[in-house]
Amino acid sequence: MSITGPIVECVANVSEGRRKEELEALAEAIRSVQQVKLLHVDPGYDANRTVFTFAGEGEAVLEAAFQLFARSVELIDMRHHQGNHPRMGAVDVCPFVPLAGADLDYCAELARRLGRRVWEAFAMPVYLYEAAATAPHRRNLAEVRRGEYEGLAIKMQQAEWLVDYGTKSWNPGTGTAIIGARPFLIAWNINLSTSEVSIAKEIAARLRGSGRMVTDSRGNKQRVAGEFPGLKAIGWELEKHGICQVSTNVVDPETTSLFAVFERCRELAVEYGTSVTGSELIGLVPERYLLPPGDFDSRDQAMKTAVSLLGLDDLETFNWQERVLEERLK
Repeated sequence: MSITGPIVECVANVSEGRRKEELEALAEAIRSVQQVKLLHVDPGYDANRTVFTFAGEGEAVLEAAFQLFARSVELIDMRHHQGNHPRMGAVDVCPFVPLAGADLDYCAELARRLGRRVWEAFAMPVYLYEAAATAPHRRNLAEVRRGEYEGLAIKMQQAEWLVDYGTKSWNPGTGTAIIGARPFLIAWNINLSTSEVSIAKEIAARLRGSGRMVTDSRGNKQRVAGEFPGLKAIGWELEKHGICQVSTNVVDPETTSLFAVFERCRELAVEYGTSVTGSELIGLVPERYLLPPGDFDSRDQAMKTAVSLLGLDDLETFNWQERVLEERLK
């Protein structure tokens, strides 16, 4: 794959994680575009959601994302979708991420162009978020997605939540897409040996930067900040494995170490009478964020140490060469 223009990554989250034939059809839609490489496909059964990571020259990545939307609205009916991950649409979230020769402004323009095309071609309403957001309150993905699919009919009527592309009339079959541009983040879940989701939610609230609401001695509620400003986290159950997870997005991996978060989660788990058994990486990660502290004789030894320290092979076999971004871009 010879690329001369800006290199961009797209990390599309699609609301289908169970039907293999449909997932292959979606992958093929991405592969159909030249100058784009499908780097990784990460399905989640309990979430009923799959992350498609692909990269290439910006214009080609834009086209591949459009083709993914085209197949998704054919194959996915949101009226029948069930899963434990927050979602709004058939293609739920679709961010563009600058890799080389590109910046967030360039990626935001790609997001706006894709959003307009998706609405015009499929009558699927679109919100823009992060660097492409049209208002400050729309930057945060969690705020845009608040209310989820079930609340869209009401949300889209509110003056502060009119869609960026589309009308007040929503499309129940496709739902609504959230398209944007953002820096690289790491989607990563920490496994707990408990089936009590309340424990996972409490630990998540203590770890994430936004923190949690607490009641003081006078009965007044106030927000207490969490321990990692560069972390978003929620707690959920993985019925397939009989466990719960602290599901995170490391939105500032430059200042938020996976190893520090993992160790603190381990300590909190003990406080709540449970334990951390390992973790699960969703999608890909740049090598520098996976490097453990210390000196190593080889790159392979460093990566294998990281896999061991973070328990990345707890739920399934983990091959670091298939999950490190630099390796997949070769």
